Amino acid sequence: MPTPVRNALSAALIALSCLLVPCGALAAWVTYGLADTGRYVTAMAPLAADPAVQGAVADTVGAGLVQEVAPRLGHELDTRDEDGIVRPFVHDAVRSFTRTEAFRTAWEAGNRAVHDAVLSALQDGRDRTVTVDLAPVTAQVKRRLAEDHVPLARHIPVEHTEVAVLPAAELDRLRKGYDVLEVAGFWLPVSAVVLAATGIAVAACRRRAVTATALGTALGGASLLLAVAIGRRLTLADLPEAAHRPAAGAVYDALTQTLRTVSWLLIALGLTAALVCRLTEQLARRRRASAADPAPEPTRARI
Repeated sequence: MPTPVRNALSAALIALSCLLVPCGALAAWVTYGLADTGRYVTAMAPLAADPAVQGAVADTVGAGLVQEVAPRLGHELDTRDEDGIVRPFVHDAVRSFTRTEAFRTAWEAGNRAVHDAVLSALQDGRDRTVTVDLAPVTAQVKRRLAEDHVPLARHIPVEHTEVAVLPAAELDRLRKGYDVLEVAGFWLPVSAVVLAATGIAVAACRRRAVTATALGTALGGASLLLAVAIGRRLTLADLPEAAHRPAAGAVYDALTQTLRTVSWLLIALGLTAALVCRLTEQLARRRRASAADPAPEPTRARI
């Protein structure tokens, strides 16, 4: 095969491989990160101690409790009234609860229950609204409070309450994307490696091909990091309530932590490999120059 053809084929294969790097990393992150219940719960667990998340939970749960208490009191309560009696009391009680170990137990159990329900719905193929039964979560919280000797904890009712977390229409669209990513999460990274190896093998100068592959990999990692940052900005901008944006940002950062780590690893590995190739090329040039220019032989002096 002529050298120009080999170089052109090598460049095309390496360019395609570098384009697949960020796409493969993103698909693998979804398939083996977000879709794994254990990894998902582990990533979300530290958020139970995040002040922004605790505040958002306190606001949401507190507002719901006030709406439940109002009819029982027999009069209307304005949940926006800061001077009311019930609302500040309920909000402070929920805020205090978010700082307890029982809340961390409830947070982990709730995230596990929601993730299991959504993942099961994605895999069973049925068109239905995804719901979560809060009874197991309530039972864990009740047991935790009882172990901490909280008064009246044993009298907390454990009722089977179904809460909708994902409509059927959104589930169908999400299932199609999940099926594609489940396949792409394995084959895109494999294809990127095969294309890069093939491009390096057919290149006329393999050292330059390796350098180009390394730089392309680093560029792919940088583009993936940029995409994560843009996705964060767009996600927070679409939230209707600005007060909950810090909590949403904390959740986004926790879920994308692995993806950002992979991006920096791709950048570091790519730049390191390119630097090593550059140094070895310069060293090889110096050796060739030394071999081509031998030192002159010493001459004998005549007397």
